[in-house]
Formats: sequence, structure tokens, C-alpha cells
Amino acid sequence: MTYSFLQFGCGNMGGAMLDGWLAGGIAPAAFTVVDPHLPQAPAGVRLLRAAPVGEAPPRFVLLGFKPQGLPAAAETVAPFVGKDTILLSILAGVDLATLRARFPQAAAIVRVMPNLAAALGKSPIALVADRDAGAGSDLRAEIETLMAPLGSTEWLSGEDQMDLVAALAGSGPAFVYRVIDALAAGAAALGLPRDQADRLALAMVEGASALAAASPHSPSELARRVASPGGTTQVGLNVLDADDRLVRLMEDTLRGSRDRGAEMTEAARAAG
Repeated sequence: MTYSFLQFGCGNMGGAMLDGWLAGGIAPAAFTVVDPHLPQAPAGVRLLRAAPVGEAPPRFVLLGFKPQGLPAAAETVAPFVGKDTILLSILAGVDLATLRARFPQAAAIVRVMPNLAAALGKSPIALVADRDAGAGSDLRAEIETLMAPLGSTEWLSGEDQMDLVAALAGSGPAFVYRVIDALAAGAAALGLPRDQADRLALAMVEGASALAAASPHSPSELARRVASPGGTTQVGLNVLDADDRLVRLMEDTLRGSRDRGAEMTEAARAAG
């Protein structure tokens, strides 16, 4: 596929996506990044400090700046969103209706929720569009092809799921990092040198995650297979499972993150 791609903002998430696309084989010359603060772009990618002048709208425009920057940026972006442009947004809390009001000419508007593993081609990517993206549609196929170098796509049945998916798949890596850190801290408290505990916890999680991804069994079943009745693993699982404490902790964590996303969506709607 031939791409023409204009990216407004290239922070941590936008940069991870750009790295993933380049690693996946899309030519650097396909990308123009507009970012006044980015020190440098990957080799071959055009970096501009301000929007180009007199250029036709590209096939894809990505909004990769902070969500609160939309009101100020919309006037600059709008001339590059034409009737054949697919607008991609990673702006947390900015819904499709708000984006459509700002960019009415777009052929389609797609909210995209990846995480930083996009740089490695390992991100879950939640998608929801405001135009036909049903199974088998040309739009859906084109977007899935574009996202393939970044990871695995998941189309949501409705935009109302986006805040929860953002909490799970978008914010989720931070929660996993906290768990890794907590495992290492626990081992250090019980006598291991902290640097050694850090290495062991990280290597363990890397291996366990790879095994879970490759296994036909669910994580719950894999946990059961590791444990022997009355053995050391089962005793540890009993602690985690008592009163559903781990499940309740994760539910509370995701609820807080989801609800903050909903608050941001309401604020974005109010700002127009």
C-alpha cells in the first residue's frame, strides 16, 4: 500500500507508533511530522516545526498531541483533513462527535488506543470509527493493514467502551510495571538484594507473558498448572485469591482509570 501520512505531535505514544510503522517496513518518506519540540525525527522522516504551506490533504492525518491542545490545534489541522482523508486520533477523552464537529470533511474519523509496545509491534490496538468500518468493508481493511505493524487490532462494538479499554490496554502497562516492581520489592524485603530481585522479577514476567501468549490455555489454567496441591505456588495463590483481593484491586484500579477517562471526555465535549 502507498501511504501519505501527516502526523501532528510526536510525543511518547506518537513516537512509538512512528517507530513501529518504520520497523514494519513503511517508507520513512511517507511520513511528515509536525512538532515544534521534537529534537529530531527518524532518518528519512520529514520533520517540520509548523504545518506545511500549500500541500494537498494526505490520506492519513494522526492527532498525536495532548488532548487539551485540540482547540488550539484544530484550525491548523483542518486544511489537511480533506474528503479523502482518514483522521486518526490518539487523544484520550476526545470523542468522535467532538472530532467530527472540528473536522467535518474527513472521509472517516477513527479513535485509536494503542500503548507504547507499538514500537515493538506488540501493542493491542483498540479501534472505533464514525463511518462504516463493518467486517469486510474497505475502510476497515485499510485501517487494519495500517495498524498491523503495531500489534493486534480489536474493533470495539461502541465508543462507550473506549474509556474502559483505555484503562486496560492503554494504561495497563503502567499497572503491570507496578506489579513487577512490587514483586521485586517484596523479595527484597524478605532478603534478596534489590538489584537481583529486580532482574529476577523482570525476567520471570517476560517469560511468563511469552508463554501465556503462545499457550492455548487461559492464564487461569496456566496458574493452576504451575501450582501443586499444598505446594509453595498454591500457598502464594491462596494469599492472592483470599476474598478475591487481587480481582477487587484490579477492578478498583480499572474503574478509577476508566472514570477519569469519562471525566476527560465530558470536559472535551464542554470545550467543543
